[in-house]
Amino acid sequence: MVVGYHLIWTAYGWWLPNDPRGSSSHEIRVERIGELGELHHGRKPVQPSSREIREFYDEARGVLKHPLLAFNLDAVNVIAAAFAEVVRERRYTCYSCAIMPDHVHMLIRKHRAKAEEMIASFQQVSRQRLIAAGQREATHPVWGGPGWKVFLSTRVDMERIDGYIRNNPEKIGLPRQEWPFVSRYDGWMPRPAMS
Repeated sequence: MVVGYHLIWTAYGWWLPNDPRGSSSHEIRVERIGELGELHHGRKPVQPSSREIREFYDEARGVLKHPLLAFNLDAVNVIAAAFAEVVRERRYTCYSCAIMPDHVHMLIRKHRAKAEEMIASFQQVSRQRLIAAGQREATHPVWGGPGWKVFLSTRVDMERIDGYIRNNPEKIGLPRQEWPFVSRYDGWMPRPAMS
């Protein structure tokens, strides 16, 4: 039984099909992007250095249709306010959230909305708010696609992902993020069905 969702999505252009780390893509649809390197489906067993990844994305800047932009602190705060609005209006329970310079992680309690609908809501509202705040041009896609979801079914899964998300900013030297729309995971598990 699903207890919660680990939702992950990237900013536009930050995890291309031929990313040197590997990707979940099966094809490269844009020829200019294909010239950056070979496609490798799945995460590579030996990960490239940070320098190799930076060089790949420095080169990618020249072939992408829209600017390759990271989220600065102002943009992160706009995104957080948008997420708070979605959580409040849709009545989601968010246990942890990390808004990174180039991607997002969220731990969300199971809800009647599907994980894909949740990601779409967060992306749509945050994109609108970033454009309204002058953080992105109206033609910029902001997000890099529909993202990924991991279904979590045990308390151990929930606690592990909660810790992973909370520690994510610190891994790159940023402070831990505390958002008012986040509730600490309390060990919630659904009641077993009555027979």
